[in-house]
Amino acid sequence: MRGPLLALLACAAAFPGGGAGAQRAPFLSHLHATASSPVYTTYAAALERSSFLLDEGYHLRFHDPARPLAYTTDAAGDWGIGFVLDGREVRAVRDFAAAPVITVSYGDVVRYAFEPFPGIRVEATFLVYSSRVAVQELVITSARLGRARLTARAWLVTRRDPFAAVALDRARGAVRFRHHEPADGWTIEHQVPHVADVQDALVFAGPPDRLASRADTSLAAPGDTALARDGARALVADKVFDLATGARARWRMARAVAPADSSLEPALADARRMLTAPLEPFIRADERLYRRIPAPPTADPDRQLLYWGAFTLLRQVLLPPEGAARHPYYVFSREPQWGWGHGGQVFHESLSMLAYVLMDPAGAMASQRIFAERQHADGYIPYRVGPYLEETIPYQGQLTTSAPWYAWESWEIYRSTRDPTFLRDMYASGARFYDWIAAHRDADGDGLYEWGGAAVLESVRDGDVAVWDQVGWPSNFEALDLNAMMVVEAESLDSMATALGRPGEAAAWGAKATALRERIERTFWDDSTDFYYHVELKTHRFSSRGHDDLERREIIGFLPLWAGTASAARARRLIVTLTDPARFWRAHGVPSLAADDPYYNPAGYWNGPVWVEWNYLVERGLLRYGRRDLARQLTERVADGMIAQLRQNHVFWEMYGPDAEWAGHHQVYIWAGLIARMMLDAQSATPPATGALQRSSHTKGRNAEAIARRAAGTGALHPRVPAGSF
Repeated sequence: MRGPLLALLACAAAFPGGGAGAQRAPFLSHLHATASSPVYTTYAAALERSSFLLDEGYHLRFHDPARPLAYTTDAAGDWGIGFVLDGREVRAVRDFAAAPVITVSYGDVVRYAFEPFPGIRVEATFLVYSSRVAVQELVITSARLGRARLTARAWLVTRRDPFAAVALDRARGAVRFRHHEPADGWTIEHQVPHVADVQDALVFAGPPDRLASRADTSLAAPGDTALARDGARALVADKVFDLATGARARWRMARAVAPADSSLEPALADARRMLTAPLEPFIRADERLYRRIPAPPTADPDRQLLYWGAFTLLRQVLLPPEGAARHPYYVFSREPQWGWGHGGQVFHESLSMLAYVLMDPAGAMASQRIFAERQHADGYIPYRVGPYLEETIPYQGQLTTSAPWYAWESWEIYRSTRDPTFLRDMYASGARFYDWIAAHRDADGDGLYEWGGAAVLESVRDGDVAVWDQVGWPSNFEALDLNAMMVVEAESLDSMATALGRPGEAAAWGAKATALRERIERTFWDDSTDFYYHVELKTHRFSSRGHDDLERREIIGFLPLWAGTASAARARRLIVTLTDPARFWRAHGVPSLAADDPYYNPAGYWNGPVWVEWNYLVERGLLRYGRRDLARQLTERVADGMIAQLRQNHVFWEMYGPDAEWAGHHQVYIWAGLIARMMLDAQSATPPATGALQRSSHTKGRNAEAIARRAAGTGALHPRVPAGSF
C-alpha cells in the first residue's frame, strides 16, 4: 500500500544521466530506492572521524518484509524502531502502511521515509558520526484527521552475548550498559589489538516516557522498572507524541561506545552534542566529495546505483593514520568486521585503488605509500601491512610477499594524479621490489618465476585451486600468473622511468619485459588446447605427477591478454575459449575455473565463482587487443550479478556466482568496488593502457621530455591488435 504522504516522494529519480550532461545535484542525494532497488545500505563513519579500534558500523535492514526495520551489527546488537497507534503495534516492514523509501544514501548517512500507519509519515536520518558515535533522528508528521496519540518505540536487541551492567537514568533520558565483542582466532593469533569489552550509552533528546531493559527480546511495552540489569537481551524506550492534524514532532537518539577500561565521557559528550547538531552539513560534505567522481557511463538507474555504491564501499574502508600506518590505509571490510579482513593492506586488494583514485587521488597515493614505508632494506615488502600488523609469514626459510601488482598500481594511480613526487618515490620502491622478486623467485635461474614462501597465499588464489589441490604445491611450477605480472611490472617501471626522463633506465626495463614476454610465449602456451598453463619447474612440460595434469583451464590463462604477451593469432584462439559459454562466458562473468572442469563449483572459492578484480584484468586484456565489444559484454554480465545481490541484501560481496544469483563468502568486501572502474574503462573512448610506453624505431631519438609528457598524459602505448583482426 502506498501512503498519500509518501507518494509525494516519488519524484523522478533524477540523475540527469551518466555522460548525458552535467549533474544537477548528486545522484545519491535524490534517490527513490525501495527494497528491490540495488542500493548499498551499510554505513560507517567518515574517514576523518574513524579509528581502527572499536569501530562500529551498521547495516540498514529495510528490505526484509518479515523482520523489523533496524540497523544491524555483527556484535553490537540491532538498533531498531517500531510504532504503536490505537493499541496496534507495527515493527515488521510488511505491517507498515508504506514501506521505507531511501532518498539519501552515502557511506556514513542514510535518509528514508515510510508510513507506519496511514497518514503518519516518518522521515528517518541515520548518521554514523564517528567510529564510536551514531545518531538517528525521526521526524514524524501527521496527516490524519483529528488527534493521533502515537508511540515511537526504540529498541536495542543483542543476538549474541547479553548486555550487562544496565543502568537506567530516566530523568536524563539515558541508559548505560556493556556488551561483548569477542576476538576471532585470526585476531588472537596475529596479536592485533582488539576491544572485546565495550561500555555503551543510549541518550535521547527529550527523556523517553518509558525506559526499560528486558531479559527477553519480546519488545513489549516497557514497565516502570528495569526488568534486567545483567543478562539483558533488549533495551526498550517509548516516546509518546500527541499529534494534531498537520503537526510535526522530532525525536533524536544517539549511541556512544568506548573500551570498558577507558572513559566513556568523550564519546558520550559527542553523542549528546549530536542530539542537537544539524545533520545537513554531513550530507553536504558527502556531496562535495562525490562531485569529484566521473559521471557514470550509463543512464540506466540500476547501473548508476551500482556505480555510486561501489565508490561508497571504497571510501568506507579507508581509515586515517594510526599505529605504524603514517598514511590513510584500508581494511577489507568494516561491518561486519572480522580479523583477517581488518588487518591491513595487501597488493591484490590494492587493485581497488585503481577505482578509488578517481574519488580521492591523495588517498589512493597515501595507501600505496604504506607499502613503500614498510619496505625492507633489501626491497622485500611484507605480505600484508597495517597499523598494528606486519605479516611476513616465514615458510621453509623464505618470507612470503604478495602477488606483484605493485608498480602497475603505482603507475595507474600516477596516470590519474600526475603527482611527480609520488611517481619518483614509487618508481624507486617498485624497482627495488621487482629486483627482490627476480632474486628470490627464480630458484633455477632460468629467467622464469615461481611462487615462493607460503606460496598458496602469495599466489592470491589461496583455496580450492584445481592445480594446488590436485597436482602440487605452487613452488613446484613455473608460474604463468606470476610471470605475466612481472611483465606488467617491468612495463610499468619502463613507463615510470620514461615519465621521469630517464631513458636509459626505461630501455632496460623495456628489455626485461620483452625478454620475459618471449619466454612466456615459448613456455606456457599449449597449441593443442589453445590455452596457457603452468609448467613443471624442471621439465617445462604440462605434466607433473601425471600426463598433462597441469592443463587445467583457470582464469589465470587469460593473463597473457592483460600482459600483452599473446600474438594476434593466439589471442584470437584464446578469446574463442573465453567466450565459450560451456567454459568461461557465463551469465554473470568469467569464473575462476572453467565450468567444464570436474573441480568446478560455482559457489566454491577459486574453483568457480566470479571474482570482480580478476574479471577486471580480463576486461583490460580484451581492451588491449581491441575487443571493446566483449569488454562491454563482460562488464554488463558482472554488473548484472552484482545488481541482483544488491537487490536481495544490499551489500557487496567477496565473490559472485557465475551462473545463478549467489554471492559469498564475506560481505562488504573492498575489491567489489572495482566494478566502477570496469564500467568506466569499458565505455571509455580511449582504451586503458597497461604498463610501459613502448619504444620502437619511430620513437627512438625522440626528446625524452616529450615522451614523458605523452606517457603522463595517456599512459602506455602498447602495440594493440586492431579489432578487425578478430
